[in-house]
Amino acid sequence: MVKEIDRVGIPVVHMCTVVPISLTIGANRIVPATAIPYPLGDPHLSADEDKALRRKMVEKALVALQTEVSEQTVFEV
Repeated sequence: MVKEIDRVGIPVVHMCTVVPISLTIGANRIVPATAIPYPLGDPHLSADEDKALRRKMVEKALVALQTEVSEQTVFEV
């Protein structure tokens, strides 16, 4: 679905925990997530640290949305 939405001109960021799967399905903008049970957070961190991590990941996704790509790109957090 990510590829089809992107194909019609709407940029999409695929935030995922298993980057090789995203590469296999052909996602163009990939942001690695933390872990399968907690993709956008880490329960082992304090509340403030977890919030900072989540914010950093969302900010990276926003940068990825604004970045023109011609091939699959992984945006490391």
